Amino acid sequence: MERITESVYASGIIKSKNQYQVFSTVGGLIQTILVKEGDLVKKGAPLFILHSETSRLSAENAKLSADFADVNTKSEQVNELKGVIETAKSKMLNDSLLLLRQRGLWTQQIGSKVELEQRELAYTNSVNNFEAAILRYRELQKQLKFAAAQSQKLLSISKKIAQDYTVCSQTDGRVYSISKEVGEIVNSQSAVAIIGDAEQFITELQIDETDIARIKKDQRVLLTLDSYKGQVFEALISKIDPIMNERSRTFTVAAEFTKKPPLLYPNLSTEANILILSKEKALTIPRSFLLNDSLVILENKESRKVETGLKDYLKVEILSGLSANETILKAPGK
Repeated sequence: MERITESVYASGIIKSKNQYQVFSTVGGLIQTILVKEGDLVKKGAPLFILHSETSRLSAENAKLSADFADVNTKSEQVNELKGVIETAKSKMLNDSLLLLRQRGLWTQQIGSKVELEQRELAYTNSVNNFEAAILRYRELQKQLKFAAAQSQKLLSISKKIAQDYTVCSQTDGRVYSISKEVGEIVNSQSAVAIIGDAEQFITELQIDETDIARIKKDQRVLLTLDSYKGQVFEALISKIDPIMNERSRTFTVAAEFTKKPPLLYPNLSTEANILILSKEKALTIPRSFLLNDSLVILENKESRKVETGLKDYLKVEILSGLSANETILKAPGK
């Protein structure tokens, strides 16, 4: 009777936690690279400055439009309309006084009816002209304010686009790779760098579709790395991607270290055994002594059906059909 543990094998790579590829949201020519591979950066820190003549000219044009719109709000056209309003107001007041005087004369039966009607008509026209001048002034103010607001909005958009030509880090971390050089053209489809956490690492494992149903979060993982021959490290399953890669027929599973090597780098290869079940005292036989997954050959060369339980790469648990004191032979061809 001995201990047996059943596990699922997986291969994978080491990745920095929160590792991501840096992309530019706009196309342009790399003018300046502000970091080096291995540098530590803060979230929002500028990494690359791109150059685009079109963007620069658009920004300058937007600034000119905004300045012009601002000047327009104090333009001669505005001042001219203010003058028209003052003139119309003065004429309206004057015609009002003349009308009052003519009415006074009319009550004294001085003057003619025609003269009174002419004064009334003149006053009415003056009121209409004054009100029309005010309306024109208000409409002009609305147009100028709209033009100024629109110009400021275009300037803000232009500034935002100009900011997009500075590629910044989206997280605190280390610059692990820079894939472009000064003078190269970049676009939104090609990565310019890789950034990830400077201290924390995870393993990204590929699980075959035949095994994925047995994998659960917090299962224990034993890891070996070519960089640390003969050593075993431990991790726990932290994430299971819910979609299968159709090309490789595998699922991606992440595991976080509970016992990790002293020094790690992204993209180191690793092999893992994910522990599924374990039993301390089990009747086991070597897997090479099992025929067709259910038969053993006794000492007298007779075959007997057995019920199996847990399996690892070397051993298989026998649940029934064989006792500990019986002798069996190795299966032919194994």
